Amino acid sequence: MSKKELLINEIEQVPEPLLDEVLDFIKFLKTKVIKERMNIAMASEASLKKDWLKPEEDEVWQNL
Repeated sequence: MSKKELLINEIEQVPEPLLDEVLDFIKFLKTKVIKERMNIAMASEASLKKDWLKPEEDEVWQNL
């Protein structure tokens, strides 16, 4: 049985009043992943910015 099938099986057994909490938790996890990816992208940009802002870089891209 796959993890997805196991989760579905577990969710089917959760009492109705708790389903809102389960849904909130799933949304939280999805948001967490997106935020982590954004943080990585921001960190990459900060480290690459040093090279991007060099005058030599401007010269290379001038003719495009």
